[in-house]
Parts: sequence; C-alpha cells; structure tokens
Amino acid sequence: MMESKRQRQVAELIKRHFSAVLMEQGYYLYGSKPLVTVTEVQLTPDLLLARIYLSIFNAEDKQAVLDILEKHNKKLRHALASRIRRQVRRIPEIEFYEDNTLDEMWHLNEVFDRLRAEGQMGEEE
Repeated sequence: MMESKRQRQVAELIKRHFSAVLMEQGYYLYGSKPLVTVTEVQLTPDLLLARIYLSIFNAEDKQAVLDILEKHNKKLRHALASRIRRQVRRIPEIEFYEDNTLDEMWHLNEVFDRLRAEGQMGEEE
C-alpha cells in the first residue's frame, strides 16, 4: 500500500513534534533513565490514526514505559495538538508501538560475533 504525499507530510510533522513533546514531558512520565526516541510514524489513509513507533533504551521493562505513555495518551495527544493544530484539520488518535529493530540488530551482531569467535562463519573475504 502506497502512502500519499499528505500522509508522509503529516507523519513527518507528528514525528518531529511528538519527539519534542517527549523531550519536554518524558522525564515527568517515566523518569530520566529511559531513552525514548520516535523512530517512525505511520498514518492511516484518513489521517485519523497515527501509529507512533518508539525505540526504548536503558529501561529494564520497556513494556512498562509503553504502558505509562498509553496511560497518559490523552495528555500527550493534547500536547501534540497544541503544537500541530494549525497544520492539520483534525488531530489523529495516537497509538504507541515498540520499535525493536535496533535491539534485533544488536542481537544479530552478538550472534555473528559469537559465530566468528567459534570459527563457524566460514572464510572471511
């Protein structure tokens, strides 16, 4: 499914401004330890739902961070709205998802390093 130019524009707008919202409010919600970054925003074609993908580092329980954000969804959406209301007709609902691409990358690197150390990777070029 191709996303429209408008979907991409609004997604980028939300990504930029929601990152700023997290920088302002994250500390009060989940403390100073977790490092939460917006990696991607996907919008439904009607622009009424934004799926916000977050990379969460330095947290024992990443699901707990997502739960806190979900608990404060209304407040966070309101903060986002105050930043983007002039650029969009309607403020989309927001949903949070963990983006664990970087975790998977680290894990794969560890596996490859272990295989190399055990001489199981074959001949290096």
